[in-house]
Amino acid sequence: MNSPRNELIQEISKPALYLFAFALAGTLILALINSATKGKIEENERVALLKNVNALVAPGRYDNDPLADRVILPAEALNSATPVTVYRARKDSNAVAAVYVTTSPNGYSGKIHMVVGVNADQTLAGVRVVSHKETPGLGDRIDAEKSDWILEFTGKSLKSPTLDGWAVKKDGGQFDQFTGATITPRAVVNMVRSTLLWSQ
Repeated sequence: MNSPRNELIQEISKPALYLFAFALAGTLILALINSATKGKIEENERVALLKNVNALVAPGRYDNDPLADRVILPAEALNSATPVTVYRARKDSNAVAAVYVTTSPNGYSGKIHMVVGVNADQTLAGVRVVSHKETPGLGDRIDAEKSDWILEFTGKSLKSPTLDGWAVKKDGGQFDQFTGATITPRAVVNMVRSTLLWSQ
């Protein structure tokens, strides 16, 4: 004869076993999905990254794989919010350009992730904002899809303008700010200047 205690244990054990089996099945399904999609996700990330590199350094300018020829710098080296990955483009083993993946911590609405291309002669190959959370209609004009403001950097260097000119006009520099949104362009200009200073 079963005691009330044994009946209680059986009553609790059965749902617990079902719950365990359900959790195990769910975990296995998620692990299989992760395993099946991991390679595709990594390939998509690689394609997106190469697209950003090629937006600043034309593929015909280099013959190496810049995604494999990279170094990682500590965030402090460029006043970045995150460590900085530098992808190096070379032609016949000679440096052509470097593309820095940087993050300005000083956007109005948070971090501004960007790529900064620096040619071997220390001129800017270009700058592109990769992601941000700036105010639509104001600060989001740093995005090349919203305005051509970001294209203003192409061809610039620390000699043109001089170091003092590497600020927004409101701060006495050469670069335009946006009406009602000075903080956002200031953050971009400062990050680009820091990148150029480090790349010398």
